[in-house]
Amino acid sequence: MVDMAHFAGLVAGKVFTDDYDPVKWADVVTTTTHKTLRGPRGAIILCKKEFADYVNKGCPMVLGGPLGHVMAAKAIAFKEANTPAYQEWAHNVVKNAQTLAAECMRLGMKLQTGGTENHLMLIDVTTYGLTGKQAEAALFKCGVTANANALPYDKNGAWWTSGIRVGTPGLTTLGMDENDMKEVAAIIDLVLKGTKPGLTKEGKPAKGKIDLNPETEAQARKRVQALLDAHVLYPELDLDFLKKEFVK
Repeated sequence: MVDMAHFAGLVAGKVFTDDYDPVKWADVVTTTTHKTLRGPRGAIILCKKEFADYVNKGCPMVLGGPLGHVMAAKAIAFKEANTPAYQEWAHNVVKNAQTLAAECMRLGMKLQTGGTENHLMLIDVTTYGLTGKQAEAALFKCGVTANANALPYDKNGAWWTSGIRVGTPGLTTLGMDENDMKEVAAIIDLVLKGTKPGLTKEGKPAKGKIDLNPETEAQARKRVQALLDAHVLYPELDLDFLKKEFVK
């Protein structure tokens, strides 16, 4: 049995093929339909014919509410995943991830695996004097979404953590390329260098608090906005109109 929830899109997109394709080997394959498959939040189970009756008894058709729009969205996701454009996107996801990883390391960051062969990487943020939760909070304030992630034998435990997890599927969907990944790495480095652990009332470092330099935050947010302005999520929408109508 293989769960390929995170990298299913790289299998569908023909990045992982031959011996690296789990469908070739496993009797049962499970995956979410979001993450790299770019579909709705949900999941699917694949299996060999000899196990179909058992899987169908345990998971009949749709679980968690048979929502019509979710089933339709899954169908659209599968249709997209069967196109040359999707394969190109999947390969670009990995190119972007490898460029981002290389640039992060060039800037002095410590990556858990010394690079990446997929869409993800783990960055050890203790080199900046921060916990994963602090790095996550600082980046979020600057418009960068990442999440705290434990590292093997993490001295900070599974809650505070020592790392952050960074990936490229969303950025690639926006149309960002390898040059943009270098800017993303630079922004991450800028924010983490401009962040210190916050202090408790007793003046001691607090694992869950941050002291983010206001100038760093302003500069990072400006650079993030420049990236987003160059890669608009829905270019067909009149954003100026929407801002006037809905942003008060």
